[in-house]
Amino acid sequence: MIRSMTGFGAGKGGAAGEVVEAEVRSVNHKFCEVKARLSREMASLETELVRQVKDRLARGGIEFSLRRTSARGALSPRVDTELAAEYARAFEEVRARLGLTGQVSLSEVLAADGVVTLEERAVDLESARAAGSAALALALDALVAMREREGTALARDLEMRLAVVEGIAARLAELSPRSVEDYRARLHERVAELSRGLAPDPVRLATEVALFADRTDVTEELTRLASHVGQMRGLLASGEPAGRKMDFLVQEMHREANTVGSKSQSAEAAAAVVSLKAEIERMREQVQNVE
Repeated sequence: MIRSMTGFGAGKGGAAGEVVEAEVRSVNHKFCEVKARLSREMASLETELVRQVKDRLARGGIEFSLRRTSARGALSPRVDTELAAEYARAFEEVRARLGLTGQVSLSEVLAADGVVTLEERAVDLESARAAGSAALALALDALVAMREREGTALARDLEMRLAVVEGIAARLAELSPRSVEDYRARLHERVAELSRGLAPDPVRLATEVALFADRTDVTEELTRLASHVGQMRGLLASGEPAGRKMDFLVQEMHREANTVGSKSQSAEAAAAVVSLKAEIERMREQVQNVE
């Protein structure tokens, strides 16, 4: 079954104390374009993570992000003991000079500016790689599931529109011979009117009608249109990415509809062609979202 190109997925993975959360979103795109948003410490993993995405998705504008949330905490405290000692000596000097009682407490020293700072905990790159890959895999699973659900809805809509196209094509196949008969009758009447009662030459009339029939015959165009419809149905049933092939087929269907329109000689046939083009255009809009 076909898949849509739009979707979202999230996942979480862990390995050896490293925990990573991943999010993936995708939108329509002519090709497969992948953009990564990674923290500085995980930037070196971008190439292999992008490859992991491309191994799962054939088409779409895809953006994924990974956020490291270590089980031990991403930040760790650092105490500047030398600065703390300087503060302690300075506090003690102030206490002695002012004749104050009491002792300088640890909490006062630790609260002094710059003694305690929070630093980013060093990343275990191998563990982060394993955790990030696992998180991304889960996010891609969720994304693909969403794309498949939307693809099922797209397939139903396209199947319905293909049936409408077939119905209009069948109607045009019926109208084509009628146009020839109408032309034969009009031509006979016109010749009889202009010849002032003289019998028209049946051979010349037959030749003119044959030429008209050849100019207005749409059998070849309707046969190709039916072939394109069959190929579209085959792509809908396949499990392979088919968006670009479908886009090409819809363009060809539109080309055949234009040719049929140029050969249409009756108002009823012209109206049917307008309906046919409108349905093909709606299919084209839907196909733009197929992977």
